[in-house]
Amino acid sequence: MSMKHLCTTCEIAPALERLGIQKINYGASTGAEWIETNGEILDSYSSCDARLIASVKQGTWNDYETIMEKSMEAFKTWRMIPAPQRGDIVRQMGNEFRRHKEDLGRLVSYEMGKIYQEGLGEVQEMIDIADFALGISRQLYGSTMHSERIRHRMYDQYHPLGVVGVITAFNFPVAVWAWNAMLALVTGNTVIWKPSSKVPLCAVAIHNIIADVLKRNNVPEGVTSLIIGSSKHIGDNFLADKRVPLISCTGSTAVGRRVGRIVGERLGRSLLELGGNNAIVISEKANLDMALMATVFGAVGTAGQRCTSTRRLIIHESVYDQFKAQLINAYKQIRIGCPLDPDVLVGPLIDKGAVEAFKYAQEQLVKEGGSILFGGQVLEGPGYESGCYVVPVLAEAENHFHIVQEETFAPILYLMKYKTMEEAIALHNAVPQGLSSSIFSTDMLETERFLSHEGSDCGIANVNIGTSGAEIGGAFGGEKDTGGGRESGSDAWKVYMRRQTNTINYSSELPFAQGIKFVL
Repeated sequence: MSMKHLCTTCEIAPALERLGIQKINYGASTGAEWIETNGEILDSYSSCDARLIASVKQGTWNDYETIMEKSMEAFKTWRMIPAPQRGDIVRQMGNEFRRHKEDLGRLVSYEMGKIYQEGLGEVQEMIDIADFALGISRQLYGSTMHSERIRHRMYDQYHPLGVVGVITAFNFPVAVWAWNAMLALVTGNTVIWKPSSKVPLCAVAIHNIIADVLKRNNVPEGVTSLIIGSSKHIGDNFLADKRVPLISCTGSTAVGRRVGRIVGERLGRSLLELGGNNAIVISEKANLDMALMATVFGAVGTAGQRCTSTRRLIIHESVYDQFKAQLINAYKQIRIGCPLDPDVLVGPLIDKGAVEAFKYAQEQLVKEGGSILFGGQVLEGPGYESGCYVVPVLAEAENHFHIVQEETFAPILYLMKYKTMEEAIALHNAVPQGLSSSIFSTDMLETERFLSHEGSDCGIANVNIGTSGAEIGGAFGGEKDTGGGRESGSDAWKVYMRRQTNTINYSSELPFAQGIKFVL
């Protein structure tokens, strides 16, 4: 394990200036215009060096009401703009993300803590989903059906829902908003975004970036809005607002349960992207070099703070000792430090609370009979002043351990053995979560079984690639305690629309379905 002490904080100031980040920023926007908020000050400190980056005057419920009124009014106009024209506006947003990619990636890295390469990758996801949404704007297809009645025609069509609420987590401070917003916009909805209070400046930067696009296209205020506010002002009341037909929430399973309950009580829709407890099965027929690279990136990327992070490794007993030794050797070479340093592979955890969870998980593991193979320290000294830098953990554990069944949002990887593929799949599926999964094997019979009905029970199942790093072209989401939501690619756009079945009678008679006879 190599420690990097260089912290290039001086490089962030020019990026902040180009992104329009002030010392104190307003916390509410109707798209092209900022609302002069006067709520409590929210300071954003970098987990890299504990320095204050900038502050936000949070929005209040009154600001939310202003945004909601404008969003509802804007919906009346926005839904009537032809979808390809809406798609072109989204395309222009994508071009602005391209133009600001390096600066925005740097801000994501500095405010959230993921390494710069991952920050750039997150902005690239925004660009990619804007391109995808442009194409979808010409493919909002319905289906035609044959009627049982003569001279009748039936078809499905899709209409926008209205105001879509988007609640995002700290670990992907810009991409998850884009996954939702770009699709919601091209399908004719307006969007209100409530970002994590841990990374508010990324949200401010996004609305600075897209403001010019909205202005030059005369987009009504309220088509895409931002509200940064504490939960005591904008929390359960946002979820309970009947004016928001769909709430998309990314967060922990505990948060998702609360969101689902409150939204469900008013019979609203919720798109939930929640916790993961993702595993890789390493077969005796695996390419171990490929498996090693995928495992390390999946386990320590974003310091283990991805919902798709690799948390469990199910290794065939014949290659267990060999692969364990390779992993330990690889972990010794991981460079930990300021995420803006190009040589660093692992940055800090988001805050001290995450560090405490990291330490607690190790304590519980040992109590339950597991053992730490490598790592676990909290780093101190020059370059680690924030107290949020940790050494990623390799541990031996049993799948049934209570702590293994939970999702610890930190770089802890649990190793366990299997003998047969039946056992491997059973271990893999025996957790409450069901987001991402992977198998490394060159045996087609094994890989196809893993992808079959009796295989992985996750929403994402991969062969010979890791659990993290999904492309935007596929629908993203999972089953069980992961919430069942789907975002991004494939036909996920349908989540943001209401389906309507239409039947047209072009005859001069009125036959009833099912052959019912009804004569006056």
